[in-house]
Amino acid sequence: MTTVSIGSLTLESGLILHEVELAYERCGHENAPVILVCHALTGDQYAVGSEENPGWWSGLIGPGKSVDTEVFQVITFNVLGGCNGSTGPLSINPETGEPYKGAFPNLTIRDMVRAEYAALKALGINHLTAVIGGSLGGMKTLEWGRLYPEFLDALLPLAVTPAYSDYGVAFNHIGVQAIENDPDFNQGDYKESAVLKGLELARMMGIVTYRSGKLFNNRFQRLQTDEQFEIQSYLDYQGGKMADRFDANSYLILLKAMNSHDLEDSTIQADIFSLSFTRDLLYPSELMIPWLEKQSKASWQVIETDYGHDGFLVEFEKWGHFIERKLNDVLVPQLMR
Repeated sequence: MTTVSIGSLTLESGLILHEVELAYERCGHENAPVILVCHALTGDQYAVGSEENPGWWSGLIGPGKSVDTEVFQVITFNVLGGCNGSTGPLSINPETGEPYKGAFPNLTIRDMVRAEYAALKALGINHLTAVIGGSLGGMKTLEWGRLYPEFLDALLPLAVTPAYSDYGVAFNHIGVQAIENDPDFNQGDYKESAVLKGLELARMMGIVTYRSGKLFNNRFQRLQTDEQFEIQSYLDYQGGKMADRFDANSYLILLKAMNSHDLEDSTIQADIFSLSFTRDLLYPSELMIPWLEKQSKASWQVIETDYGHDGFLVEFEKWGHFIERKLNDVLVPQLMR
């Protein structure tokens, strides 16, 4: 695992995190124009991954792909507050010598972007060709445009809206309640061996919102041989899988940060190209397009899909060419400077 240290970071709350580190993946030629990729809620820094363990966007990023690593270098950070190597609830608090756990402070999307800006500077990177991300990563992408418009050429936010929808906040609230009211959660000081049913339940609720009813209805059979509905078995599996790989405190930190993010009244000067996906329950295009129409330099596409919100993670053949075209449009004038 590769990490970069950024020292102390003052949060929007006024609290200070010390000895902050961000884990990252860096692919492509180090002298090439830089694209920053921002992962979603339970993602990690391995957007590209390896041949043995392909990353979550390996279908989009790589040699000759829509985000061409023969042309660009691509950097992805594990988000501040995450649980895949960056400073978060599992990290050791330098003031106590113990893991933060439930004592880790609440964060905002802006805190996460400021940490990544500091990390890029520490890596010697002083300009970005583009920032691209979906869902929570899309929120960060937009925040990059608000905080550092002169540091980048273009924003490519996917499956996102300027503020989280009330529908999304509602499901996040249920997820938070499920985790915090799990007696084994113990206010975040849970045992490593604990089986957190609250986290499993929160993940199940999230899964239901990520894809469309049409896709669920077409995918699953009514019953299995043990008389359980196939969808029940699928949700049980996904919930258990999440509890095995993700920290419950990180999940809460990130859910709450999503809830608090709001750019509704912001005007962003950077060039924006946005993709929305039909049947996205959490970030519907009807909440994104009116905001884009008020921006100084914005364009967009709506991608038809049965996958709903998860459209930004699949079916790259439907929309990857839009990303490729935008990056090429941005790169040409950059090379002519």
